[in-house]
Amino acid sequence: MAGFVGEAVLSVFIEKLVDMVTCPELWNFASEERVHSELNKWKTILMKIYAVLHDAGEKQMTNPRVKMWLDELGDLAYDVEDILDGFATESLRRSLMAETHPSVTERSTSKLWSLIPSCCTSFTPNAIKFNAEMWSKIKKITARLQEISAQKNDLHLTENIAGERSTKTREILPTTSLVDESRVYGRETDKAAISNLLLRDDPCTDEVCVIPVVGMAGIGKTTLAQLAFNDDEVKAHFDLRVWVYVSDDFDVLKITKTILQSVSLATQNVDDLNLLQMELREKLLGKKFLLILDDVWNENYDSWDLLCMPMRSGAPGSKLIVTTRNEGVVLITGTRPAYRLQELSYEDCLFVFTQQALRRSNFDSHSHLKEVGEEIVRRCKGLPLAAKALGGMLRNQVSHDAWENILTSKIWDLPEDKSRVLPALKLSNNHLPSHLRKCFAYCSIFPKGYEFDKDELVQLWMAEGFFRTNKGSRRLRF
Repeated sequence: MAGFVGEAVLSVFIEKLVDMVTCPELWNFASEERVHSELNKWKTILMKIYAVLHDAGEKQMTNPRVKMWLDELGDLAYDVEDILDGFATESLRRSLMAETHPSVTERSTSKLWSLIPSCCTSFTPNAIKFNAEMWSKIKKITARLQEISAQKNDLHLTENIAGERSTKTREILPTTSLVDESRVYGRETDKAAISNLLLRDDPCTDEVCVIPVVGMAGIGKTTLAQLAFNDDEVKAHFDLRVWVYVSDDFDVLKITKTILQSVSLATQNVDDLNLLQMELREKLLGKKFLLILDDVWNENYDSWDLLCMPMRSGAPGSKLIVTTRNEGVVLITGTRPAYRLQELSYEDCLFVFTQQALRRSNFDSHSHLKEVGEEIVRRCKGLPLAAKALGGMLRNQVSHDAWENILTSKIWDLPEDKSRVLPALKLSNNHLPSHLRKCFAYCSIFPKGYEFDKDELVQLWMAEGFFRTNKGSRRLRF
Protein backbone atom coordinates (compact mmCIF):
# COMPACT_ATOMS: atom_id res chain seq x y z
CA MET A 1 0.00 0.00 0.00
CA ALA A 2 2.99 2.26 0.45
CA GLY A 3 3.09 2.91 -3.29
CA PHE A 4 -0.32 4.41 -3.82
CA VAL A 5 -0.38 6.16 -0.43
CA GLY A 6 2.99 7.71 -1.31
CA GLU A 7 1.61 8.94 -4.61
CA ALA A 8 -1.48 10.27 -2.81
CA VAL A 9 0.66 12.16 -0.30
CA LEU A 10 2.76 13.62 -3.11
CA SER A 11 -0.38 14.60 -5.04
CA VAL A 12 -1.67 16.44 -2.00
CA PHE A 13 1.72 18.11 -1.52
CA ILE A 14 1.95 19.27 -5.15
CA GLU A 15 -1.63 20.53 -4.99
CA LYS A 16 -0.69 22.50 -1.88
CA LEU A 17 2.32 24.01 -3.67
CA VAL A 18 0.13 25.10 -6.58
CA ASP A 19 -2.21 26.80 -4.08
CA MET A 20 0.76 28.49 -2.41
CA VAL A 21 2.33 29.71 -5.64
CA THR A 22 -0.98 31.23 -6.79
CA CYS A 23 -1.76 32.88 -3.45
CA PRO A 24 -2.62 36.60 -4.01
CA GLU A 25 -0.76 37.63 -0.86
CA LEU A 26 2.41 35.99 -2.20
CA TRP A 27 2.09 37.79 -5.54
CA ASN A 28 1.48 41.14 -3.83
CA PHE A 29 4.57 40.60 -1.72
CA ALA A 30 6.91 39.26 -4.42
CA SER A 31 6.05 42.16 -6.66
CA GLU A 32 9.16 42.37 -8.80
CA GLU A 33 8.55 41.38 -12.42
CA ARG A 34 11.23 38.73 -12.70
CA VAL A 35 10.01 36.97 -9.54
CA HIS A 36 6.51 36.95 -11.01
CA SER A 37 7.98 35.34 -14.11
CA GLU A 38 9.59 32.56 -12.06
CA LEU A 39 6.43 31.96 -10.04
CA ASN A 40 4.46 31.65 -13.27
CA LYS A 41 6.93 29.04 -14.48
CA TRP A 42 6.62 27.15 -11.19
CA LYS A 43 2.83 27.16 -11.38
CA THR A 44 2.78 25.87 -14.97
CA ILE A 45 5.32 23.12 -14.34
CA LEU A 46 3.73 21.99 -11.06
CA MET A 47 0.32 21.69 -12.71
CA LYS A 48 1.79 19.58 -15.52
CA ILE A 49 3.54 17.34 -13.00
CA TYR A 50 0.38 17.05 -10.92
CA ALA A 51 -1.52 15.84 -13.99
CA VAL A 52 0.71 12.77 -14.41
CA LEU A 53 1.02 11.74 -10.74
CA HIS A 54 -1.85 9.26 -10.91
CA ASP A 55 -0.22 7.47 -13.83
CA ALA A 56 3.16 7.57 -12.08
CA GLY A 57 1.63 6.06 -8.96
CA GLU A 58 0.45 3.07 -10.99
CA LYS A 59 3.65 2.62 -13.00
CA GLN A 60 6.09 2.90 -10.10
CA MET A 61 5.17 -0.64 -9.03
CA THR A 62 6.65 -2.09 -12.21
CA ASN A 63 9.10 0.59 -13.33
CA PRO A 64 11.98 1.45 -10.93
CA ARG A 65 12.80 4.57 -12.97
CA VAL A 66 9.34 5.98 -12.21
CA LYS A 67 9.85 5.23 -8.52
CA MET A 68 13.17 7.13 -8.61
CA TRP A 69 11.44 10.02 -10.41
CA LEU A 70 8.78 10.24 -7.70
CA ASP A 71 11.44 10.18 -4.97
CA GLU A 72 13.36 12.99 -6.67
CA LEU A 73 10.13 14.94 -7.12
CA GLY A 74 9.39 14.56 -3.42
CA ASP A 75 12.79 16.03 -2.48
CA LEU A 76 12.30 18.92 -4.89
CA ALA A 77 8.80 19.61 -3.59
CA TYR A 78 10.18 20.17 -0.10
CA ASP A 79 12.73 22.66 -1.44
CA VAL A 80 9.97 24.52 -3.28
CA GLU A 81 7.89 24.62 -0.11
CA ASP A 82 10.84 26.06 1.87
CA ILE A 83 11.13 29.04 -0.47
CA LEU A 84 7.38 29.63 -0.65
CA ASP A 85 7.16 29.42 3.13
CA GLY A 86 9.90 32.02 3.26
CA PHE A 87 7.87 34.40 1.14
CA ALA A 88 4.76 33.76 3.26
CA THR A 89 6.61 34.28 6.54
CA GLU A 90 8.16 37.57 5.43
CA SER A 91 4.82 38.75 4.07
CA LEU A 92 3.17 38.05 7.43
CA ARG A 93 6.03 39.72 9.33
CA ARG A 94 5.69 42.90 7.30
CA SER A 95 1.92 42.92 7.74
CA LEU A 96 2.31 42.69 11.50
CA MET A 97 4.91 45.45 11.51
CA ALA A 98 2.62 47.65 9.45
CA GLU A 99 -0.18 47.17 12.00
CA THR A 100 1.99 47.99 15.02
CA HIS A 101 4.39 50.60 13.59
CA PRO A 102 2.97 51.86 10.30
CA SER A 103 5.13 54.96 10.01
CA VAL A 104 8.37 53.13 10.89
CA THR A 105 7.55 50.26 8.59
CA GLU A 106 6.74 52.58 5.72
CA ARG A 107 10.06 54.45 6.10
CA SER A 108 12.17 51.33 6.64
CA THR A 109 10.51 49.43 3.81
CA SER A 110 10.99 52.32 1.43
CA LYS A 111 14.65 52.55 2.41
CA LEU A 112 15.06 48.76 2.07
CA TRP A 113 13.60 48.69 -1.43
CA SER A 114 15.83 51.60 -2.47
CA LEU A 115 18.91 49.59 -1.55
CA ILE A 116 17.94 46.14 -2.89
CA PRO A 117 18.28 45.56 -6.64
CA SER A 118 16.33 42.25 -6.85
CA CYS A 119 13.32 40.65 -5.24
CA CYS A 120 14.86 37.57 -3.70
CA THR A 121 14.86 36.04 -0.23
CA SER A 122 17.52 34.65 2.10
CA PHE A 123 17.03 33.05 5.48
CA THR A 124 18.78 34.56 8.54
CA PRO A 125 18.25 33.89 12.26
CA ASN A 126 16.06 36.97 12.63
CA ALA A 127 14.34 37.61 9.32
CA ILE A 128 14.18 36.94 5.62
CA LYS A 129 16.08 39.36 3.42
CA PHE A 130 15.92 39.84 -0.31
CA ASN A 131 19.33 39.35 -1.92
CA ALA A 132 21.17 37.79 -4.81
CA GLU A 133 21.82 34.53 -2.96
CA MET A 134 18.10 33.69 -2.70
CA TRP A 135 17.53 34.76 -6.28
CA SER A 136 20.11 32.14 -7.22
CA LYS A 137 18.16 29.54 -5.26
CA ILE A 138 14.96 30.46 -7.06
CA LYS A 139 16.64 30.08 -10.44
CA LYS A 140 18.06 26.69 -9.43
CA ILE A 141 14.59 25.51 -8.37
CA THR A 142 13.21 26.60 -11.74
CA ALA A 143 15.93 24.64 -13.54
CA ARG A 144 15.26 21.53 -11.44
CA LEU A 145 11.51 21.79 -12.05
CA GLN A 146 12.08 22.07 -15.79
CA GLU A 147 14.42 19.09 -15.73
CA ILE A 148 12.08 16.85 -13.76
CA SER A 149 9.15 17.90 -15.94
CA ALA A 150 11.13 16.90 -19.04
CA GLN A 151 11.88 13.51 -17.49
CA LYS A 152 8.18 12.69 -17.23
CA ASN A 153 8.05 12.65 -21.03
CA ASP A 154 10.95 10.20 -21.17
CA LEU A 155 9.07 7.96 -18.74
CA HIS A 156 5.96 8.11 -20.97
CA LEU A 157 3.72 9.33 -18.16
CA THR A 158 0.28 10.34 -19.33
CA GLU A 159 -1.95 13.06 -17.98
CA ASN A 160 -5.15 12.29 -16.14
CA ILE A 161 -7.55 15.04 -17.21
CA ALA A 162 -9.41 16.61 -14.30
CA GLY A 163 -12.69 14.89 -13.60
CA GLU A 164 -11.83 11.70 -15.50
CA ARG A 165 -11.06 8.33 -14.01
CA SER A 166 -8.13 6.38 -15.29
CA THR A 167 -9.55 3.31 -17.00
CA LYS A 168 -6.55 2.31 -19.08
CA THR A 169 -5.22 0.01 -16.36
CA ARG A 170 -7.48 -2.87 -15.48
CA GLU A 171 -5.66 -4.37 -12.53
CA ILE A 172 -8.74 -6.10 -11.12
CA LEU A 173 -10.02 -9.08 -13.07
CA PRO A 174 -13.71 -8.99 -13.97
CA THR A 175 -15.97 -11.11 -11.80
CA THR A 176 -18.35 -13.81 -13.05
CA SER A 177 -21.42 -15.48 -11.57
CA LEU A 178 -19.58 -18.76 -10.93
CA VAL A 179 -18.75 -19.69 -7.34
CA ASP A 180 -17.56 -22.80 -5.49
CA GLU A 181 -19.85 -22.74 -2.47
CA SER A 182 -17.81 -25.40 -0.69
CA ARG A 183 -14.96 -22.89 -0.38
CA VAL A 184 -17.08 -20.10 1.14
CA TYR A 185 -17.32 -19.85 4.92
CA GLY A 186 -19.33 -17.79 7.36
CA ARG A 187 -21.89 -16.37 4.93
CA GLU A 188 -24.80 -18.74 5.51
CA THR A 189 -26.90 -16.14 7.35
CA ASP A 190 -26.15 -13.44 4.78
CA LYS A 191 -27.01 -15.76 1.90
CA ALA A 192 -30.34 -16.67 3.52
CA ALA A 193 -31.17 -12.99 4.08
CA ILE A 194 -30.43 -11.95 0.48
CA SER A 195 -32.22 -14.98 -0.96
CA ASN A 196 -35.27 -14.15 1.13
CA LEU A 197 -35.31 -10.60 -0.28
CA LEU A 198 -35.12 -11.99 -3.81
CA LEU A 199 -37.86 -14.57 -3.33
CA ARG A 200 -40.34 -12.15 -1.81
CA ASP A 201 -42.77 -10.72 -4.35
CA ASP A 202 -43.92 -7.87 -2.14
CA PRO A 203 -44.58 -4.67 -4.11
CA CYS A 204 -41.60 -2.38 -4.50
CA THR A 205 -42.03 1.39 -4.21
CA ASP A 206 -39.65 1.87 -7.15
CA GLU A 207 -40.34 0.96 -10.77
CA VAL A 208 -37.27 -1.27 -10.65
CA CYS A 209 -36.70 -3.03 -7.34
CA VAL A 210 -33.03 -2.62 -6.33
CA ILE A 211 -31.22 -4.28 -3.43
CA PRO A 212 -27.88 -2.54 -2.76
CA VAL A 213 -25.25 -4.71 -1.04
CA VAL A 214 -22.75 -2.38 0.62
CA GLY A 215 -19.42 -3.02 2.33
CA MET A 216 -15.73 -2.22 2.32
CA ALA A 217 -13.25 -3.58 -0.20
CA GLY A 218 -12.50 -7.29 0.25
CA ILE A 219 -15.39 -8.00 2.61
CA GLY A 220 -17.16 -10.43 0.26
CA LYS A 221 -19.96 -8.51 -1.49
CA THR A 222 -19.32 -10.24 -4.82
CA THR A 223 -19.18 -13.68 -3.19
CA LEU A 224 -22.51 -13.06 -1.44
CA ALA A 225 -24.11 -12.00 -4.74
CA GLN A 226 -22.71 -15.14 -6.41
CA LEU A 227 -24.15 -17.36 -3.67
CA ALA A 228 -27.60 -15.81 -4.08
CA PHE A 229 -27.42 -15.88 -7.87
CA ASN A 230 -26.72 -19.62 -7.88
CA ASP A 231 -29.17 -20.63 -5.15
CA ASP A 232 -31.52 -23.34 -6.45
CA GLU A 233 -34.69 -21.63 -5.19
CA VAL A 234 -33.59 -18.34 -6.72
CA LYS A 235 -32.88 -20.03 -10.05
CA ALA A 236 -36.39 -21.51 -10.11
CA HIS A 237 -38.00 -18.24 -9.07
CA PHE A 238 -36.79 -16.11 -11.99
CA ASP A 239 -37.33 -16.51 -15.73
CA LEU A 240 -34.04 -14.81 -16.56
CA ARG A 241 -30.83 -14.23 -14.61
CA VAL A 242 -28.04 -11.90 -15.75
CA TRP A 243 -24.64 -11.08 -14.25
CA VAL A 244 -22.72 -7.92 -15.29
CA TYR A 245 -19.37 -6.77 -13.92
CA VAL A 246 -19.41 -2.96 -13.99
CA SER A 247 -16.55 -1.49 -11.91
CA ASP A 248 -15.68 2.21 -12.33
CA ASP A 249 -16.52 2.44 -16.04
CA PHE A 250 -20.30 2.91 -16.01
CA ASP A 251 -20.85 2.74 -19.76
CA VAL A 252 -24.62 2.50 -20.36
CA LEU A 253 -24.15 1.27 -23.94
CA LYS A 254 -21.70 -1.44 -22.91
CA ILE A 255 -23.78 -2.62 -19.95
CA THR A 256 -26.97 -2.67 -22.02
CA LYS A 257 -25.25 -4.71 -24.72
CA THR A 258 -23.97 -7.22 -22.15
CA ILE A 259 -27.42 -7.66 -20.62
CA LEU A 260 -28.99 -8.14 -24.05
CA GLN A 261 -26.38 -10.70 -25.07
CA SER A 262 -27.09 -12.63 -21.86
CA VAL A 263 -30.85 -12.83 -22.41
CA SER A 264 -30.73 -13.42 -26.18
CA LEU A 265 -27.64 -15.65 -26.18
CA ALA A 266 -26.46 -13.89 -29.33
CA THR A 267 -23.58 -11.52 -30.02
CA GLN A 268 -24.71 -7.92 -30.48
CA ASN A 269 -22.91 -6.04 -33.22
CA VAL A 270 -25.10 -2.95 -32.95
CA ASP A 271 -23.72 0.13 -31.21
CA ASP A 272 -26.88 2.21 -31.27
CA LEU A 273 -28.19 2.55 -27.72
CA ASN A 274 -31.76 3.20 -28.85
CA LEU A 275 -31.92 -0.01 -30.89
CA LEU A 276 -30.32 -2.04 -28.12
CA GLN A 277 -32.69 -0.73 -25.47
CA MET A 278 -35.75 -1.29 -27.62
CA GLU A 279 -34.72 -4.91 -28.21
CA LEU A 280 -33.87 -5.43 -24.53
CA ARG A 281 -37.25 -4.07 -23.51
CA GLU A 282 -38.94 -6.63 -25.75
CA LYS A 283 -36.79 -9.46 -24.34
CA LEU A 284 -37.67 -8.52 -20.76
CA LEU A 285 -41.36 -7.81 -21.41
CA GLY A 286 -43.48 -9.77 -18.91
CA LYS A 287 -40.45 -11.77 -17.67
CA LYS A 288 -39.42 -11.97 -14.04
CA PHE A 289 -35.69 -11.33 -14.13
CA LEU A 290 -32.78 -11.08 -11.74
CA LEU A 291 -29.93 -8.74 -12.67
CA ILE A 292 -26.68 -8.50 -10.71
CA LEU A 293 -24.59 -5.38 -11.29
CA ASP A 294 -21.29 -6.05 -9.54
CA ASP A 295 -18.94 -3.35 -8.20
CA VAL A 296 -20.84 -0.20 -9.18
CA TRP A 297 -19.36 3.28 -8.64
CA ASN A 298 -21.65 5.50 -10.70
CA GLU A 299 -23.29 8.36 -8.78
CA ASN A 300 -24.94 9.99 -11.82
CA TYR A 301 -28.70 9.55 -11.58
CA ASP A 302 -29.31 10.30 -15.27
CA SER A 303 -26.98 7.47 -16.33
CA TRP A 304 -28.62 5.11 -13.87
CA ASP A 305 -32.14 6.07 -14.98
CA LEU A 306 -31.20 5.59 -18.63
CA LEU A 307 -29.82 2.12 -17.95
CA CYS A 308 -32.97 1.08 -16.10
CA MET A 309 -35.36 2.31 -18.79
CA PRO A 310 -35.86 -1.06 -20.60
CA MET A 311 -36.04 -2.99 -17.33
CA ARG A 312 -39.35 -1.41 -16.44
CA SER A 313 -41.02 -3.78 -18.88
CA GLY A 314 -40.17 -6.76 -16.66
CA ALA A 315 -42.78 -8.63 -14.63
CA PRO A 316 -43.51 -7.68 -11.01
CA GLY A 317 -41.03 -9.33 -8.68
CA SER A 318 -38.04 -8.61 -10.93
CA LYS A 319 -35.00 -7.65 -8.86
CA LEU A 320 -31.64 -5.95 -9.23
CA ILE A 321 -28.73 -6.52 -6.86
CA VAL A 322 -26.09 -3.80 -6.91
CA THR A 323 -22.84 -4.47 -5.05
CA THR A 324 -20.92 -1.36 -4.12
CA ARG A 325 -18.58 0.15 -1.55
CA ASN A 326 -19.80 3.66 -2.42
CA GLU A 327 -22.61 5.16 -0.34
CA GLY A 328 -23.40 7.58 -3.17
CA VAL A 329 -24.53 4.65 -5.32
CA VAL A 330 -27.11 3.65 -2.71
CA LEU A 331 -28.72 7.07 -2.89
CA ILE A 332 -29.41 6.95 -6.62
CA THR A 333 -30.53 3.33 -6.96
CA GLY A 334 -33.78 3.49 -4.98
CA THR A 335 -35.42 3.75 -1.60
CA ARG A 336 -34.99 0.15 -0.37
CA PRO A 337 -32.59 -0.02 2.62
CA ALA A 338 -29.14 -1.31 1.71
CA TYR A 339 -27.90 -4.67 2.94
CA ARG A 340 -24.71 -3.86 4.83
CA LEU A 341 -22.28 -6.75 4.83
CA GLN A 342 -20.17 -7.15 7.96
CA GLU A 343 -16.72 -8.68 8.52
CA LEU A 344 -16.28 -12.41 8.99
CA SER A 345 -15.95 -13.78 12.50
CA TYR A 346 -12.41 -14.62 13.59
CA GLU A 347 -13.16 -18.36 13.38
CA ASP A 348 -14.47 -18.13 9.82
CA CYS A 349 -11.58 -15.92 8.75
CA LEU A 350 -9.16 -18.44 10.26
CA PHE A 351 -10.87 -21.20 8.29
CA VAL A 352 -10.46 -19.24 5.02
CA PHE A 353 -6.78 -18.64 5.76
CA THR A 354 -5.87 -22.21 6.68
CA GLN A 355 -7.70 -23.59 3.65
CA GLN A 356 -5.66 -21.33 1.38
CA ALA A 357 -2.32 -21.79 3.13
CA LEU A 358 -2.42 -25.44 4.25
CA ARG A 359 -5.46 -26.92 2.47
CA ARG A 360 -6.64 -27.83 5.96
CA SER A 361 -9.35 -26.54 8.29
CA ASN A 362 -6.98 -26.07 11.25
CA PHE A 363 -3.36 -26.27 12.42
CA ASP A 364 -3.52 -29.80 13.89
CA SER A 365 -0.94 -31.14 11.45
CA HIS A 366 1.23 -27.99 11.60
CA SER A 367 1.20 -27.03 15.27
CA HIS A 368 4.48 -25.08 14.94
CA LEU A 369 2.64 -22.56 12.73
CA LYS A 370 -0.44 -22.17 14.91
CA GLU A 371 0.60 -19.17 16.98
CA VAL A 372 1.99 -17.09 14.12
CA GLY A 373 -0.88 -18.13 11.84
CA GLU A 374 -3.52 -17.03 14.31
CA GLU A 375 -1.81 -13.66 14.67
CA ILE A 376 -1.77 -13.21 10.88
CA VAL A 377 -5.52 -13.87 10.80
CA ARG A 378 -6.11 -11.31 13.54
CA ARG A 379 -4.37 -8.77 11.30
CA CYS A 380 -6.90 -9.53 8.55
CA LYS A 381 -9.64 -7.85 10.62
CA GLY A 382 -12.35 -10.18 9.29
CA LEU A 383 -11.71 -9.44 5.60
CA PRO A 384 -11.92 -12.69 3.60
CA LEU A 385 -9.99 -11.21 0.65
CA ALA A 386 -7.06 -10.43 2.96
CA ALA A 387 -7.18 -13.93 4.46
CA LYS A 388 -7.23 -15.49 0.99
CA ALA A 389 -4.38 -13.30 -0.25
CA LEU A 390 -2.11 -13.99 2.71
CA GLY A 391 -3.00 -17.66 2.73
CA GLY A 392 -2.23 -17.87 -0.98
CA MET A 393 1.16 -16.25 -0.39
CA LEU A 394 1.99 -19.01 2.10
CA ARG A 395 0.47 -21.90 0.20
CA ASN A 396 2.44 -25.12 0.77
CA GLN A 397 5.08 -23.24 2.78
CA VAL A 398 5.61 -24.80 6.20
CA SER A 399 8.67 -22.81 7.23
CA HIS A 400 8.08 -20.83 10.41
CA ASP A 401 10.42 -18.10 9.12
CA ALA A 402 8.31 -17.59 5.99
CA TRP A 403 5.18 -17.16 8.09
CA GLU A 404 6.99 -14.86 10.50
CA ASN A 405 8.09 -12.66 7.58
CA ILE A 406 4.46 -12.21 6.52
CA LEU A 407 3.45 -11.38 10.09
CA THR A 408 6.16 -8.79 10.69
CA SER A 409 5.76 -7.08 7.32
CA LYS A 410 2.97 -4.62 6.64
CA ILE A 411 -0.09 -6.69 5.91
CA TRP A 412 -0.84 -4.96 2.62
CA ASP A 413 2.71 -5.06 1.26
CA LEU A 414 1.93 -7.82 -1.19
CA PRO A 415 3.07 -8.08 -4.82
CA GLU A 416 0.28 -6.79 -7.05
CA ASP A 417 0.57 -9.75 -9.41
CA LYS A 418 -0.18 -12.13 -6.51
CA SER A 419 -2.98 -10.30 -4.75
CA ARG A 420 -6.21 -8.45 -5.53
CA VAL A 421 -6.09 -6.58 -2.21
CA LEU A 422 -3.94 -3.64 -3.26
CA PRO A 423 -5.80 -2.95 -6.55
CA ALA A 424 -9.10 -3.10 -4.65
CA LEU A 425 -7.87 -0.52 -2.17
CA LYS A 426 -6.40 1.63 -4.94
CA LEU A 427 -9.79 1.79 -6.63
CA SER A 428 -11.39 2.97 -3.39
CA ASN A 429 -8.67 5.59 -2.99
CA ASN A 430 -9.03 6.80 -6.58
CA HIS A 431 -12.75 7.38 -6.07
CA LEU A 432 -12.33 9.57 -3.00
CA PRO A 433 -12.99 13.26 -3.68
CA SER A 434 -9.80 15.30 -3.83
CA HIS A 435 -10.36 16.93 -0.43
CA LEU A 436 -10.92 13.55 1.24
CA ARG A 437 -7.83 12.06 -0.41
CA LYS A 438 -5.86 14.75 1.40
CA CYS A 439 -7.26 13.63 4.75
CA PHE A 440 -6.63 9.96 3.98
CA ALA A 441 -3.10 10.57 2.74
CA TYR A 442 -2.29 12.64 5.81
CA CYS A 443 -2.91 9.59 8.02
CA SER A 444 0.15 7.89 6.48
CA ILE A 445 2.39 10.05 8.68
CA PHE A 446 1.34 8.03 11.72
CA PRO A 447 3.51 4.99 12.52
CA LYS A 448 2.12 1.49 12.12
CA GLY A 449 -0.16 0.57 15.01
CA TYR A 450 -0.46 4.16 16.27
CA GLU A 451 -3.70 4.87 18.11
CA PHE A 452 -4.87 8.41 17.42
CA ASP A 453 -7.74 10.44 18.78
CA LYS A 454 -10.26 11.39 16.08
CA ASP A 455 -10.85 14.90 17.47
CA GLU A 456 -7.11 15.54 17.50
CA LEU A 457 -6.87 14.24 13.93
CA VAL A 458 -9.63 16.61 12.81
CA GLN A 459 -7.75 19.51 14.40
CA LEU A 460 -4.60 18.49 12.53
CA TRP A 461 -6.59 18.40 9.28
CA MET A 462 -7.91 21.88 10.04
CA ALA A 463 -4.40 23.14 10.75
CA GLU A 464 -3.35 21.90 7.33
CA GLY A 465 -6.27 23.77 5.73
CA PHE A 466 -7.99 20.63 4.40
CA PHE A 467 -11.38 22.08 5.36
CA ARG A 468 -12.70 25.14 7.12
CA THR A 469 -15.71 26.42 9.03
CA ASN A 470 -18.35 28.61 7.44
CA LYS A 471 -18.59 32.14 8.80
CA GLY A 472 -21.13 32.34 11.56
CA SER A 473 -21.29 28.57 11.83
CA ARG A 474 -19.43 25.96 13.84
CA ARG A 475 -20.09 23.25 11.28
CA LEU A 476 -17.10 21.95 9.38
CA ARG A 477 -17.18 22.19 5.64
CA PHE A 478 -15.29 19.43 3.81
